[in-house]
Amino acid sequence: MIKLKKRCSAVLMSISSLPSPYGIGGFGIEFEKFIDFLSNSGFSAIQVLPFNLPDCGNSPYGSCSAFAGNYLYIDPLSLYEDGLLDNEELGKCVYSGSPYTVDYGFVYTAKQNMLSVAFKNGFSAFKSKVLEFLKENSWVLDYALYMAIKEKFDGAPWQKWDLEFKDYNSAKEKIELFEDRVNYYCFEQYLFSKQYFKAKKYAESKGIAIIGDMPIYVSSDSVDVWKNPKLFCLDDDYIPKIVAGVPPDAFSEEGQLWGNPVYNWKMHEKDNFSWWISRLERNLKLYDVVRIDHFRAFASYYTINVDAKDAKNGSWEKGPGMKLFGEILKKFGKERIIAEDLGTYGEDVVELLKASEIKGMRVVQFGFADGDSTHLPHNYSENSVAYIGTHDNNTLLGWLWEMDDAQRSVVLDYCGFKGKDWGEGGYKSESCRAVIETVFKSSAPLVVIPFQDLCGFGADARMNIPGVPKDNWRFRTTAETVEQIDKEYFSKINRLFFR
Repeated sequence: MIKLKKRCSAVLMSISSLPSPYGIGGFGIEFEKFIDFLSNSGFSAIQVLPFNLPDCGNSPYGSCSAFAGNYLYIDPLSLYEDGLLDNEELGKCVYSGSPYTVDYGFVYTAKQNMLSVAFKNGFSAFKSKVLEFLKENSWVLDYALYMAIKEKFDGAPWQKWDLEFKDYNSAKEKIELFEDRVNYYCFEQYLFSKQYFKAKKYAESKGIAIIGDMPIYVSSDSVDVWKNPKLFCLDDDYIPKIVAGVPPDAFSEEGQLWGNPVYNWKMHEKDNFSWWISRLERNLKLYDVVRIDHFRAFASYYTINVDAKDAKNGSWEKGPGMKLFGEILKKFGKERIIAEDLGTYGEDVVELLKASEIKGMRVVQFGFADGDSTHLPHNYSENSVAYIGTHDNNTLLGWLWEMDDAQRSVVLDYCGFKGKDWGEGGYKSESCRAVIETVFKSSAPLVVIPFQDLCGFGADARMNIPGVPKDNWRFRTTAETVEQIDKEYFSKINRLFFR
């Protein structure tokens, strides 16, 4: 485990966005080269998006498992080197389309076929190691059984399975019926873990920490809800009574209707939040630091009727607060946790942050809407993490471009920009650099900058537009693009501002 320095910086970069010949980034040589780039540019960490398997919209924030790793990140070349693929099978994984977007249709098919071949060629040889892996990760068998039964029912949600399989305890007694497919999914997770921890060890050797991202919610159609239905607010048919989302805000006029089931916090409290403790334990094994998504919902959370068409007319419910975080802090402490405390705020969120002493987030793009905002860099405290932008924000250049002239003038005056051509793009954009340097010189101990802003990219390179269901999570880059980034400049500002 790597402990972050008192003052440092990180780059926000999804594994899916890394350069790769296989249509999506992964844990191969390209990951190691990116770690080298970070080290050579004076950065101390990479912040990744969740490793969870993505949902039908390719989002990693509504997964079928809170514990399983995304098999799309398994590197084909590493499997070839392990003798699990031959040249022909390796060639089938190579993507011939655009290197700038993820083609999920191709990637899902190619990676599933790749893993089927690898399983056929190597499960027996790796069986003892897989069994050892299962002893250390008890959740894997439940995930594998869930996925195997889901195949039996042609991918239908578990709520539509036959009664004998809908009930977790009954289904577990029939695990032998699915032995081959259960072994396959266990092997899948073993390969993910094997490759990831090798990659993590390389990052450690270069002094680069990995900051993870833990979604607050899981999908209704997930192994977590299937195994633990009493921990969620469901009706007698295991359908959510109410679902999660957020009210109208800066991102969406109609709010965001996520559709995830909300937690039955009384049931979690009865067993001292053991599911949450095990989930944090898993994440803190994967990452050096964990950002907990939608932290404000632990203070109070927004619920929407399951039949609603948008999120305008929801209601707020009280969250577990320090009852949960008292247990978390007792076991894990506060230093390895970041609270994503953005969005609609209330005094209860302020009180929870104060009581837990967990670092909250500040995003410079939110700083110029309301007077002397806490998101303005001169207000950053030593208990905050500063972001140029998040995966949900526009790129820095795109944000500046879409402002009206008066607001842009305020931003650039605040950041000391003296140039004439603020709209000059590219990785040497002086207007963008003025904003970046203003954040880097702030009092926040950790600054996070999205990869796109290292490059000076415009709005077409953003990762996600909240509330928009299509064409998100697709951004990719190339090795040539990484090579063109001005490493000397970022090394200089990391040095200059003692990061």
